[in-house]
Amino acid sequence: MNHRLIPDALRPVAEKIEAQERISDADALALYESSELNALGMMANVVRERKNGNYASYIHNRYINYSNICILSCQFCAFAAKKRDPHAFEYAIEEIVRVVKEALPLGITEVHMVGGLHPMLKKEWYLDLLDELRALDPDLHIKAFTAIEVRHLAQRIFRLSIREMLELLREHGLGSITGGGAEIFDPIVRDTICRGKETAAEWLDVHRTWHEMGGRSTCTMLYGHIETLAHRVGHLSQLRRLQDETGGFTGFVPFAFEPQTTILAHIKPATAIEQLRNLAVSRIYLDNIDHITAYWVSIGLPLAQVSLSYGVDDLHGTILEEKIFHMAGAT
Repeated sequence: MNHRLIPDALRPVAEKIEAQERISDADALALYESSELNALGMMANVVRERKNGNYASYIHNRYINYSNICILSCQFCAFAAKKRDPHAFEYAIEEIVRVVKEALPLGITEVHMVGGLHPMLKKEWYLDLLDELRALDPDLHIKAFTAIEVRHLAQRIFRLSIREMLELLREHGLGSITGGGAEIFDPIVRDTICRGKETAAEWLDVHRTWHEMGGRSTCTMLYGHIETLAHRVGHLSQLRRLQDETGGFTGFVPFAFEPQTTILAHIKPATAIEQLRNLAVSRIYLDNIDHITAYWVSIGLPLAQVSLSYGVDDLHGTILEEKIFHMAGAT
């Protein structure tokens, strides 16, 4: 690391990175507050190369949003709809199986599937869907359902405990759960942007339970809305503590908020500089999570390429189709 490019205020953090020592929450906040983007990138790249060499990864997958019908009305969400809304959609199992089957000759190895908290889909629908996807190709990895979807299924649809719900889904082919729904863990922020959604403790508990069962998952953060930099650090801190406990997170995926078509449209979107800074700080702070992902669907391929010099080593997947961020205004 070229210390001449590190400002004096960040040299203690750089020394910790070189010594492979864990940085503190105060260190992370100092990194967030720094305007020295190139220095952040250089420090993050040291961690990246130490963990993953000079390699970047992606997966060939088919993304499925099975329905956007949802009982919640989160302020940040342009995806969710009520049953009678003109933009509401709900795919039949046959349609989902058809599009996945069409993607198999393209070489996909994973189907990534999430949706809203649908109030009317029956328990058989979810289990039959998993069964039919597994029947297409036993080697196809099924990555599905956010923590709040798991809680919704357990509490409202199946009437099971979280562990029982996860065990049942795995019996029917679930390979891993997704990291969505974390947003920002601070309770005041959550009460403002996603009132009624599960708490941070509930989100963490679903992933903890899954990890205790031997499962793996990703974790996420939605940033660039009403949260402060301290809220971001607090969020990362809770993820790092759970990873210390379980070791079950395979990667971290930060999402920049897309305000254009939401109730929070007055908020300016995160700049490219802010997105690179967030990725770099995440790489440096989350020393126990192997991979940092740039979600190219949201930030665009050019910035995703640049992010490979700012701590990122994973570019998610080929996806083929995605609705959540595109409905929010991503191009």
